[in-house]
Amino acid sequence: MKETKGKLLLVYLGMLLLGIYILAPVTWIVMMSFKSKIDVISVPPKFIFTPTFDNYLALFGLGKVGLLTGTTFLSFFKNSLILALGSVLLSIVLGMPAAYAFARLRFKAKESLAFTFLSFRFVPEITIILPLYVIYQKLNLYNTYTGLILVYQLISLPFIIWMMRSYFEEIPVAIEQAARTDGYSWGRTFFRMVLPLAAPGVAASLVLAFIFCWNNFIFGLMLGGTNTQPVTVGLLSFMGTNEVQWGLMAAATVIAVIPLMVLALSVQRYMVRGLTLGAVK
Repeated sequence: MKETKGKLLLVYLGMLLLGIYILAPVTWIVMMSFKSKIDVISVPPKFIFTPTFDNYLALFGLGKVGLLTGTTFLSFFKNSLILALGSVLLSIVLGMPAAYAFARLRFKAKESLAFTFLSFRFVPEITIILPLYVIYQKLNLYNTYTGLILVYQLISLPFIIWMMRSYFEEIPVAIEQAARTDGYSWGRTFFRMVLPLAAPGVAASLVLAFIFCWNNFIFGLMLGGTNTQPVTVGLLSFMGTNEVQWGLMAAATVIAVIPLMVLALSVQRYMVRGLTLGAVK
């Protein structure tokens, strides 16, 4: 009994240390977002300080602190929403039928084709960014929402295809066969029977793909201009030749994380089920 309690104590201690290790940077960024410029650069660092909302007010256009106005930051935020939502919606439209075909149909080179889609995630983005830059310049896709949404498919489409394939494979074929026997068409069977059963998988795939697209940096930096750059690239605007606006950068980081947290919490119930639905596969 004492040995078991000792092991549990070590496990809880390890979990506590891991939690501190994970949350410490997040806590520091949140604290920094409420600090004044003097408190941010103070040595030694201040853990007790008078909080200020100047950084957040500046981001929302209610003031100006340093290098970036609120209008500029909100445009970056809007760009991220457009790019992430557009990329995920396009990936769902294209990826869900492909995932269902890989799960149900049998044809030659099926696994090779599926692996080809997956291989798009293997290649480092930096190795293909220069050819893409030249192609985008010639096709007039540089600094356009359309161009960035298309290139974001390299991030979201392979992920959604492989995630949704495992969820569709977990749904018994007998359910579809019974529906077809009752006179359901293929489309009605898919949308009325298969898709509701795969809803947790769809939710998990959508949220994770949205997070991957939202966090992307290199595509927005190299293929987007001032009109289409996402918030991840916009954070560079806080870095000037003379100083770095750490307080504004911390506040912008906190605001940029909020949509991801709200989205994840809103579909948390489906995500937990969806992430474990294809666990056996």
